[in-house]
Amino acid sequence: MAIKLQQSALSSLPPSVSVPRYDRTALSPGIVHIGVGNFHRAHQAVYLDRLFNLGRDHDWALIGAGIRQSDTEMRARLQQQDWLTTIVELDPDGLTAGICGAMIDFLEVRAAKLIERLADPSIRIVSLTITEGGYFIDARSGGFQSEHPEIQADIGNPANPQTVFGILIAGLSLRRQRGLPPFTVMSCDNLPENGDVTRRAVIGLARVMAPEIVEWIADHVAFPNGMVDCITPATSEREIRLVADRFGIEDASPVVCEPFRQWVLEDRFPQGRPALENVGVEFVEDVSPFEVMKLRILNGGHAAIAYPAALLGYDFSHQAMSDPLISGFLRRLQQQEIIPTVPVVPGVEFETYFASVEKRFANARVADTIPRLCLDGSNRQPKFIFPTIADRLRRGLRIDGLSLEVAFWCRYCAGTDEAGRPIEIGDEQAVRLRDHARRARADPAAFLDMPDIFGVLATNAVFKERFEQALRLIWEHGTEAALKAYLRGEPLGAKIPAN
Repeated sequence: MAIKLQQSALSSLPPSVSVPRYDRTALSPGIVHIGVGNFHRAHQAVYLDRLFNLGRDHDWALIGAGIRQSDTEMRARLQQQDWLTTIVELDPDGLTAGICGAMIDFLEVRAAKLIERLADPSIRIVSLTITEGGYFIDARSGGFQSEHPEIQADIGNPANPQTVFGILIAGLSLRRQRGLPPFTVMSCDNLPENGDVTRRAVIGLARVMAPEIVEWIADHVAFPNGMVDCITPATSEREIRLVADRFGIEDASPVVCEPFRQWVLEDRFPQGRPALENVGVEFVEDVSPFEVMKLRILNGGHAAIAYPAALLGYDFSHQAMSDPLISGFLRRLQQQEIIPTVPVVPGVEFETYFASVEKRFANARVADTIPRLCLDGSNRQPKFIFPTIADRLRRGLRIDGLSLEVAFWCRYCAGTDEAGRPIEIGDEQAVRLRDHARRARADPAAFLDMPDIFGVLATNAVFKERFEQALRLIWEHGTEAALKAYLRGEPLGAKIPAN
């Protein structure tokens, strides 16, 4: 019978399960983390857990926080197990499990509670995983989307903000009133220049919500850029049963992840930081080359396999990678169009890095689902694919493979796979995407008529032509034929011979 995960039960867990070697009652908080999802618990929390196990920096424990209904649900699950999480690493050579104890509290999901805690002098870092779509980025300008309804609501009610950025501003304002130095804001999301993006959002909102502290924020608050990486599937009943059956632990919200982790950070923490370099975090002057490498090769690679895999009926990443058409599309696209746009990264050989990415995608133990990889395309495509297209267009280079990737996304958004089975589009803009995608069957330009998503690409003549050719190829001949044509090196507009 599985043992319910709680602090008092740690000594009773099987010896194969690693548990915290530190006294959790002696931990004190130093970080508030907003957005306690699987990725945070598999990544940042694990690094801190490892540091605490070295006997270091016990004044940097985590307090969880959130603003959404999903955060309330996560808090309820973790509260019953003393904020502990089972982390299962899905190594192809064998599964391992450990209990992460770096989180010592999770605030009640109320803005006022969070704002007050942000003003606690012990809190020196506020970290974020709020997804790529949570930063209110205007695709046309790349700037802060100040007209978004949620932002406007905070502007109209600054005493009770509901967005992450409104709450950060309120917390910083309270600290200033109390004569406290500001905390560092550390984004852990997959965004190019995530720290700079966060800074623009905070300052952009502060200009209208709290103009009296804009200059203070600009001069004193640090927003380090960082690159994070660890493939972390969603938790379902399958994972809950795995943890119970394989490791004898009853965990309401376990995390499974690949054994690979990477974290590269700019070392800008005026109020101090935990010594994470002792557990593998790399601190650098400029994170941007690492960031571009990861976003384009790994995240762009996920996008490249996700949509053709969904259209061909695959359920998991490793299944897609076993199809030579999809794995071949990924390799050709990376070698010919994506990797050549990535700046030099000190100490990294791109072919070796890409080979590790292929191996990670093919890890059957991870069982990363294709629906997860397809999620939130309206926010992910502008971060992971469109910058590469724009780079190549500026250089006058071919974009056939990248245009085909966008066309696969469009075909996916039409809502059925190649066998006519319905596809559930996991995107906040699902209805709009489906409408544009279905109209694009007759008029491909209809899908590009979303400038808030496509930005300048919406009106780029070269991209429009290549996208139209790619989409017509898919609709007229199917996903498999389109992949075969690309692998043969045929131009997108070439006539495909009848089978």
